[in-house]
Amino acid sequence: MKTLTTTEELAQFCNMARQEPYVTIDTEFLRERTYYSKLCLIQLAIPGDTDDTAVLVDPLVDGLSLEPLYELFRDTSVVKVFHAARQDLEIFFVEAGVFPDPLFDTQVAAMVCGFGEQVGYETLVRKIAKQGLDKSSRFTDWSRRPLTEAQKTYALADVTHLRKIYEFLAAKLAETGRAHWVQEELQMLTRPETYVIDPENAWKRVKTRTTSPKFLAIVRELAKFREAYAQSRNVPRNRVFKDDALVELASTKPGNMNDLGRSRLLLREARKGEIADGILTSVKTGLECPASDMPRVPKKDDKQQVNPALADLLRVLLKAKTESSGVAPKLIATSADLDALASGSRDVAALHGWRHEVFGADALRLCEGKVALAAKGTAVKIVSL
Repeated sequence: MKTLTTTEELAQFCNMARQEPYVTIDTEFLRERTYYSKLCLIQLAIPGDTDDTAVLVDPLVDGLSLEPLYELFRDTSVVKVFHAARQDLEIFFVEAGVFPDPLFDTQVAAMVCGFGEQVGYETLVRKIAKQGLDKSSRFTDWSRRPLTEAQKTYALADVTHLRKIYEFLAAKLAETGRAHWVQEELQMLTRPETYVIDPENAWKRVKTRTTSPKFLAIVRELAKFREAYAQSRNVPRNRVFKDDALVELASTKPGNMNDLGRSRLLLREARKGEIADGILTSVKTGLECPASDMPRVPKKDDKQQVNPALADLLRVLLKAKTESSGVAPKLIATSADLDALASGSRDVAALHGWRHEVFGADALRLCEGKVALAAKGTAVKIVSL
């Protein structure tokens, strides 16, 4: 197996790939000690079974530029195939501001083709490629050099079997006319906002039991500081301080270093220096926030009431639709989507695009009392009223 270590070698392989209908891609990375993923290895494969059709690329080698790969990403004549692409795409977007185009994600395609929810690569290799995978190298340190032969073999298998999986799923989608369903799903993966966390909105990720606007104003400022600090230093946000410490700080409202020292949950490193100063400034800013600028969450009474009987009927309808279409249920509608529909909301993803075709249209008719559900043997059928 060949490992590419120069820009010239990478350019040569990418030029080969640009003559093919598709290229399969995977990455190995580390993220435990950084905010952004550290790219450690790239795997590439093109159609064929010779040694030169699948390679490893070592991005840690000094002087290696990934620009030939990014040029391949921009070449719309070649389909770029990933499995569970989100983390891989985030790496390339953060590194170079580029998305592969066109993109194909075999995990999404498999859910559309009846392989269940969040189907793993190992399952597809077993069911489609009829092969097994050695996963013993899965959790190794990919930043250490030299890589072992076992690591290389494991990494390369993530793109060689992917060729057969892609060809099978692409043919299945063409046969069923569902290729546009997959493309609709992939649009979210190629939006910059999917990967950019604005510190101003970081507080929305913090779970709290208190909905007091003044309390949430402090949470917002603490989360904003933590996110900006983590991004600028490239450290995990939990290394700055964890969510439970953030909520504790918003409750105790420390005003000085002595107050900060009494925190039960704050890491020792956060009790001094820039982090400690940032915490105290954030708490002060939150406390001084004008009432008109304080964040608010809807009260339970403000939310539309769910019709439980209708919600149950929608679940029955969804089950019937997924059984007949072979599409994973959560890909069509989540439990929250169904409750929203049953409460009268129409701002639901299940009512748009291909989901409307599969489920949404009949779901609306059910909500409007235009159809009923009836059991026929083991199946559920829709009856017009």
